[in-house]
Amino acid sequence: MGETRRTTGRYRRALGLCAATLLGALSVVTLAQPAAAQVDEGIGHRLEPGQPYGGQDRPYDWAGSYLVGGEQVFCVSFALKAPDTDEQYEPGDELLTKWGEKLPADHAANISYLLLRYGDTKDPDEAAALAHLLHSWTAAPRPGHDDLNRNKSFREVGYAVEDRFGELPESARRAVERLEADAEANRGPWSASVTPAEGEQTIGTAAEWTIAVRNARGTGIADVPVTVRLTDATAGEDTEPRAEQVGSAETETETTTTTAAEPGAEADPGTTRTVTTNEEGEAVLQVTPTGPRPKLVAALSAPADRPYVRKPVEADTQRVVSTGGERELTAEGVTSARTQPGVVRIAKRDADSGAGLAGAQLRLTGGDRTAPAVGQDDRPLTGPDGKPLVLTTEGEDGTATVQNLRTPQEVCVVEVGPPSGYDHAFDPAEPPAACGKLEPDRTLTLELANAPNEVPRTIPAGTEATTVASSATTSGLPAAAFAGLGALAALGSLLVGRVARRRFGNRN
Repeated sequence: MGETRRTTGRYRRALGLCAATLLGALSVVTLAQPAAAQVDEGIGHRLEPGQPYGGQDRPYDWAGSYLVGGEQVFCVSFALKAPDTDEQYEPGDELLTKWGEKLPADHAANISYLLLRYGDTKDPDEAAALAHLLHSWTAAPRPGHDDLNRNKSFREVGYAVEDRFGELPESARRAVERLEADAEANRGPWSASVTPAEGEQTIGTAAEWTIAVRNARGTGIADVPVTVRLTDATAGEDTEPRAEQVGSAETETETTTTTAAEPGAEADPGTTRTVTTNEEGEAVLQVTPTGPRPKLVAALSAPADRPYVRKPVEADTQRVVSTGGERELTAEGVTSARTQPGVVRIAKRDADSGAGLAGAQLRLTGGDRTAPAVGQDDRPLTGPDGKPLVLTTEGEDGTATVQNLRTPQEVCVVEVGPPSGYDHAFDPAEPPAACGKLEPDRTLTLELANAPNEVPRTIPAGTEATTVASSATTSGLPAAAFAGLGALAALGSLLVGRVARRRFGNRN
């Protein structure tokens, strides 16, 4: 197979023509009808001298392809005249031997494979080898029949397989052996399969899918072009940048993120590309799901079980082996995919300073603030008590994080235990909460702010120092009382001064 693969470029081009390339045959041209007058010889070799029949010697036989209507073709039915360059053909019947007998299954499969594999060859040795094999399998002399008698007519004479092989150039003889071995090893029927990636698939995350093409023996076929059609998927990795959402108790914000496809969205009409099988007969693709049902359909040209021919326009004209050498082979694989999981980040803040608060206990719920949120595995997130999971904020930033949550879904955090020093404003009947929508492959940040307890004050009371702490009560006289006392003191001073002056004046 190593030598065979050196010409895989031609195979690739032939297979790429899903409608199949026109293929052709070998002809012996009579002296009365020189090849140059009737046909355009294509690629191949002249074998000199030619095989005699009809009681006459022949100068040469043409072993190779012909050009008919600008197309390269190969013909069968040895010794019948070659097709004229302007002849037009109609789809014909199954290819039979020159004697009208059904081809053995192995020969039919070999012919179909070689037409598919080498039908558009530009190598003279390969073209001559293909023509020789076509006649060897369709016009070989029959045991018990005098099919090589030189006096037989062109309609009755068989193909002198050994003599014609000996007239081929050495390089063409090697090509015959190579092509025959290639056909025996890789002939149809072929099979194709598509294996989706293992495990649960995630929208936006690439994973390996494998296409395999195998021959009748179960061996992989290398260098086979395969047309791939993808639905709810693309061949490549998601490179879309991530974004972050923020929700708070005061204002709940929702960030809509754009992904290749949302679950429930209109189905992707599909994308198409072509891949080629490797030495093991496999093509491995990185497939990125874009919807809930990623599907891959592989189509390729495979050798038909039996070749078919185009009927000649004139009688006694060699039949052209045409598109019957190929058939379309398809395989598909489908799986399910989820949206990428999301992350919830809870942040607890001091309402005055904005500093993070550790030690706050918050319950993670769905949008109803009662049922638990759901993980990527569709299981509700609950604690040991069977109730929605309780998270405790930690660290200087006062945060807690939960990963691998199913998306999209509405999630809420409901406070069940305030941090130390923030309990006065906490009302268990109406606890603080924040909600938001969690989108695929995004982080939803939910923030809650707590007001600190009132700071205590210390004032004198009697002869001993007493501490009185209250958020609504103040010890001591009000400011208006202090102002009244000042006015009385000023009035008293004025009266005392007047009395003193009077007393002093009387003494004088």
